[in-house]
Amino acid sequence: MNNKILIGIIVVLILIGGFMWMSYNSFVSKNEAIDGQWAQVETQYQRRFDLIPNLVESVKGAQKQEQKVFGDIAEARTRYGAAQTVDQKAAAATQVESALGRLLVVLENYPQITSTQTVQTLMVQLEGTENRISTERGRFNDLVRAYNVSVKTFPSSLVAGMFGFGEHQYFEAASGAENAPKVQL
Repeated sequence: MNNKILIGIIVVLILIGGFMWMSYNSFVSKNEAIDGQWAQVETQYQRRFDLIPNLVESVKGAQKQEQKVFGDIAEARTRYGAAQTVDQKAAAATQVESALGRLLVVLENYPQITSTQTVQTLMVQLEGTENRISTERGRFNDLVRAYNVSVKTFPSSLVAGMFGFGEHQYFEAASGAENAPKVQL
């Protein structure tokens, strides 16, 4: 009878040890998954931080280029209208042709170079980035929820407490996040 009790105790200890081992490994895996998902959130944040200044500068550059070409055309037309002599008119016409040539090159390289289109492109890129961030935050919160359920439910809560696994915080929007960010050009 003593052997059966001893074997029973050993089996129970093995089962408890196996449960603790599996629970511990599960917490480690879930914790690593949360860390990895947060890295994805940060990757999208970095994309946003890289994208916004680059796109804003692109918009500014396109607008400057557009303004310069149209300014050059307007100036050449004004010079032509004010020209008194044939030489002045020829010089002004050459200036118009030169400005028009630059405009054609700009339009060939950037057929949609209007400021409105550029701004629309900027907004589409920002929207896409914000959607990616939202998706990654959602995934992060899903992993946190699964982890926190494991930390709080019995009997895995015992293992979590023994090995120092505590709750993770959900991603929550900062106050004022309901207002869209403003990009000023």
